Amino acid sequence: MEEDLLLLFLISLLSCTTNQVRLTVSPSSSQIFKGDSVSLSCEDEDRPDGWTVRRNKTKGEVSQCGGGWGRSNGSSCTIKFAIPVDSGSYWCESSDGSTISSMINLTVSGGSVILQSPVLPVMEGDDVTLTCRTKTATSNLPADFYKDGSFIRTEPAGHMTIHHVSRSDEGQYKCNMSGHGESPSSWISVTGTTSTTPGSTTSTPPSDPPVFLFMLPPVCVVVLLVLLVLLVRRCVHRKHEDTYSVVVYSSVRSEDISSGQSAYRPIRKRRNQKSSTAQ
Repeated sequence: MEEDLLLLFLISLLSCTTNQVRLTVSPSSSQIFKGDSVSLSCEDEDRPDGWTVRRNKTKGEVSQCGGGWGRSNGSSCTIKFAIPVDSGSYWCESSDGSTISSMINLTVSGGSVILQSPVLPVMEGDDVTLTCRTKTATSNLPADFYKDGSFIRTEPAGHMTIHHVSRSDEGQYKCNMSGHGESPSSWISVTGTTSTTPGSTTSTPPSDPPVFLFMLPPVCVVVLLVLLVLLVRRCVHRKHEDTYSVVVYSSVRSEDISSGQSAYRPIRKRRNQKSSTAQ
């Protein structure tokens, strides 16, 4: 029984987290400047319509495109003039709330320097280029690059290429341009699975993960919670039965078992005998 419930729980979990739709972003960068325009589109070959772009801001405010931010056009959303409060996690969600895409993290910087990095996870073994860009300069300037707060190196043209990336290259990256300032940090993730569409999205960076159940569709949350409760109750009941069996076994006296035979004396019967004696 426990195995059946656990299997059903895992099947429901996988079906709720299967992502057919992809969220693409243009320009394809995890950081943009304040005042820039950004477009987000939900792409699904089987169902091109019926998707809504939603976001979870850094303060935990969940809303959909057109509801006070962005301009919705079918399954796309455009933010004409991005501001820092537009920073957050973005994803696609079906009209009935049963399916969601993977998420991207978008940072809108009010400073003068950003780090242009991919919104995709980089495939292990590939090369990735990070570009340090300033809002005021018309040409690339020297920049210092950092990973997890530690200095990597200075690049004279303002862009750094990591060749043949591996899992050890995952982390928080940022850059600094002398006289201009420092960029926000962006998480670079590395995966062993090839991405099928350039610009498609990845899972949320470990540095700032959303609450898992909170991001699942409401129907999935209810089903998973019900199955989890049933599984826990069944396990508790089974544990109680095992404990009772141990008590019954320990209640059989050694003198009740003679050589070559076994004696079974239920506790219930012995209790009845005690009651008769007391009367």
